[in-house]
Amino acid sequence: MNLNQYQNEAMRTAIYPIDRGLDYAINGLTGEAGELSGAYAKAIRDDNGVITPSRKQHLLLELGDIMWMCAAVARELDTPLEVVAHMNLNKLESRQRRGTLNGNGDNR
Repeated sequence: MNLNQYQNEAMRTAIYPIDRGLDYAINGLTGEAGELSGAYAKAIRDDNGVITPSRKQHLLLELGDIMWMCAAVARELDTPLEVVAHMNLNKLESRQRRGTLNGNGDNR
């Protein structure tokens, strides 16, 4: 499955107000990222950072929710997810060529 296929299939399960779609998707993305972070924090707190098989499964499910929300944000921006992925790789490759992977700021 490629990213565009994933986006198309995932969006078949989308249920949110179309007139607030971008708001919903961006806020949902940050919420899901928080859930992933919280699940990992519990691994640090409870298991000294050890990722048990069940905890790994939980982290992967949360990561899947993040993917769904990324697909939704891209859809709301009328952009295929594969375009977003290519844009990101191009940005990172440019930074690598220019020796600016390290550092601060979006425009480095």
